[in-house]
Amino acid sequence: MRKKPVFALIYDFDGTIAPGNMQERDFIPAIKMNTKKFWKEVSNTSKEHQADNILVYMKLMLDKAAIAEVQVREENFRIYGRNMNYFEGVLPYKNNSEEVVKGWFDRINEYGKRSGVQVEHYIVSSGIKEMIDGTTIARKFKKVYASSFFYDHHGIAVWPSLAINYTTKTQYIFRINKGCLDVSENKKINEYTPEEERSIPFKHMVYIGDGDTDIPCFRLVRDRGGHSIAVYKPNTKGAKLRSEHLIKNGRVDYVLPADYKVNMALDRTIKAIIDKVAHDEYLNSLKQI
Repeated sequence: MRKKPVFALIYDFDGTIAPGNMQERDFIPAIKMNTKKFWKEVSNTSKEHQADNILVYMKLMLDKAAIAEVQVREENFRIYGRNMNYFEGVLPYKNNSEEVVKGWFDRINEYGKRSGVQVEHYIVSSGIKEMIDGTTIARKFKKVYASSFFYDHHGIAVWPSLAINYTTKTQYIFRINKGCLDVSENKKINEYTPEEERSIPFKHMVYIGDGDTDIPCFRLVRDRGGHSIAVYKPNTKGAKLRSEHLIKNGRVDYVLPADYKVNMALDRTIKAIIDKVAHDEYLNSLKQI
């Protein structure tokens, strides 16, 4: 019996699955700052010290939490992620006939199964992993790669344990490609592995992101035979225009609204790519007879 091809959907998180930045919903208000002031301080500090802005924002989260006497244990971060908002269609919803439609991940998994393709979902994000782990959709992902904290013996966050910026994101796509998912495993990820022996070939990948910080991932997946999709907040002309330069410059294959409902452009595009993977695998199997 022919083995099902594995198809990886790899997502950024903020601005891709959920609007805005995850820190802005509950955490920044909890430390008694407004969003604009927080990110401005991150930017200024990064420039002053020539520091990575991901490390800076993570340090600033801890510094400001200490001043505001806000707890920063892993469970606290998970609570911040619990009530995350998502783009339409990510979660189950009612259609015009008041029928409940399954959420994005279950629908795409079922479509893949009908097409003879095993679908896997991954997150590669500069956001906070502990917050993503606290969301209602966390269990839908085979692996979540995101920035995270190191906790002391009291369970309090004291330092970044992993900081993922726009260039280091590509490392985790190679991990998915090679099936080397453990971030502490450094030997296998650096070993040469023939393309035909890799767990998920790039041609079976789609990377979905929302902007310039996703460009290295867009290019990596696209240039190696996969597909890259830039999404933007629906019904927002400015956001669409900002995304369109990515397709003009050859960074992505498609620019689509971040609308995950049935029969919308993103839904149709992903299903078409799944069909292509299934058809290509079938045709390739005929050559091996």
